[in-house]
Amino acid sequence: MMKFSKYALDFKRPAIIAALFLGLAACTPVGVVVGAGATVGVAAVQERGIKGGASDLKIQAAVLDQFIKNDLKLTSTIGTEVYDGRVLLTGSTTNVKLADQAVKLAWKVEGVKDVINEIQVDRDGALGDYAQDSWITVQLKSTLTFDKDVLAVNYAIKTVNGVVYLIGIAQDQKELDRVIAQANKIKFVRKVVSHVRIKTPEPGAS
Repeated sequence: MMKFSKYALDFKRPAIIAALFLGLAACTPVGVVVGAGATVGVAAVQERGIKGGASDLKIQAAVLDQFIKNDLKLTSTIGTEVYDGRVLLTGSTTNVKLADQAVKLAWKVEGVKDVINEIQVDRDGALGDYAQDSWITVQLKSTLTFDKDVLAVNYAIKTVNGVVYLIGIAQDQKELDRVIAQANKIKFVRKVVSHVRIKTPEPGAS
């Protein structure tokens, strides 16, 4: 049986976590149908490209690794989305210090350009409806996927307590406005918060 030292496992942990992300994605209904080859194809048409997508996945794995090494509770409380080196932290907690710790740990990861703290602090301790939030996210992703006026692959979506958080790159303001409008149409959505950047025009483009 092959054995690894503690230090070898520590070194490999981010890579292992990244592999788990890919494995979980492949286990979803879409992942099973699409497969690894098409996943690379999707990354290729994203504004961030294949290298950018791989870098973001590595950053996300490293952030999760920081959470695991410092406080396991963070992994079940705080959600992360990474796009173009920008880390979006979402979730809900009654512990202000927990949210602050998540931000500090995210900044420790190499390659992080920005940390966006959208962690909701609920002092009353009211539990959100996870199933409803997941339903909202699925509905919006589906709507955007079939919207011919939106490049859905450029958007990442998180929903917490009926608040939809968006991050990614929009082709222009018109597209972003359309995405926000689509989100607001969905039942149970209370608010839409956008951290989406507008695509920088190519040099010489009219």
